[in-house]
Amino acid sequence: MPKVKNLDLHYDIVGSFLRPEKLKNARSDYFDNKSIDRDKLTEIENEEIKHLVEKEKSIGLKIVTDGEFRRSYWHLDTFWGFDGIKHTKQEHGYLFHGVETRNDSAQLEGKIKFNSKHPDLKAFKFLQSLVGDNEDVIARQSIPAPAQLYGELTRGKENVEALRKVYPTDEALIKDIGSAYHELILALYNAGCRDIKFDDCTWGMLADNDFLKTITDDYTNIDTLQNLYLSFNNEALKNLPEDLRISTHVCRGNYASTWAASGGYEKVAKTLFGKENVDAFYLEFDDERSGDFTPLENVKENHEVVLGLVTSKKPELENEDTLIKRIEEASQFVEKDKLSLSTQCGFASTEEGNKLTEEQQWNKIKLVIDVAKRVWG
Repeated sequence: MPKVKNLDLHYDIVGSFLRPEKLKNARSDYFDNKSIDRDKLTEIENEEIKHLVEKEKSIGLKIVTDGEFRRSYWHLDTFWGFDGIKHTKQEHGYLFHGVETRNDSAQLEGKIKFNSKHPDLKAFKFLQSLVGDNEDVIARQSIPAPAQLYGELTRGKENVEALRKVYPTDEALIKDIGSAYHELILALYNAGCRDIKFDDCTWGMLADNDFLKTITDDYTNIDTLQNLYLSFNNEALKNLPEDLRISTHVCRGNYASTWAASGGYEKVAKTLFGKENVDAFYLEFDDERSGDFTPLENVKENHEVVLGLVTSKKPELENEDTLIKRIEEASQFVEKDKLSLSTQCGFASTEEGNKLTEEQQWNKIKLVIDVAKRVWG
């Protein structure tokens, strides 16, 4: 379970929050209308993040985030922050259930390296300044998983061609992506971060039979892809400080309250739960697309599982007794003391956000906390 100052918690969040209207307007004024400068946008971001952190603390959260208020996407902004990667546009965006996203992408233009001015590092330093030595609250930084970066760099023919001009094979690519991420993680740690979460859609996509049909001829074997994704992630996680908690959130897509993939964890459970070197798994179990809890039997002893039973996609509140029953079901496979409760994903994986109000967002989080206190005390 998450810990804050040695206090065991059994409730948590995934991290992104709906963008306030003032922030949305400021981003539009800066990026689209060019009517304000970067300093003014940063001033408004800082102001809104301060408000958010105070709200997180007041509702009872002990692990807080900046809501990803400085990002447009949960993943691409991080990728663009590394040397050797540029911001590009594709013919199409990501395809979700009945929706197509904006068409931004990340494409290789040179060797991948960590940049000491990485935006995630700068963002965390500000968040940490709001938390400081607070005895009751710690700051978390979420970053997209290294495997997710590989997935983006191989998304479409043009990205693959650009990638292979620099990295003809995956061996050197695994090493360089791992090194860039490892340096980012250590830089965050040196800035005071003790809780880092990898957000990762790659495993959720592998669990979807329809997605598997679209995999290129080079990767027709799901075991090959699983081992490849595992190599990227574990390379970044080598030789990290013992007091740094590393977790991963396995996502099936979260855009404007829609989804991209379906399927239970059976296909990936042995590799993901048994071999990825993280301390905790944040897993989506908010509807029938997620399958049952049986694959959790593959979770190694002493590893934590955070059950995403409360959906962030819909405003309606789940029934407390139903949530408690599902926690009891999951405890047949993972010891209850190693379980926690959260929303299945964030509320705004991109700046568009899901289709609910800010009040409904906070009601969801309050529900998570209330149910966790009923179950674990």
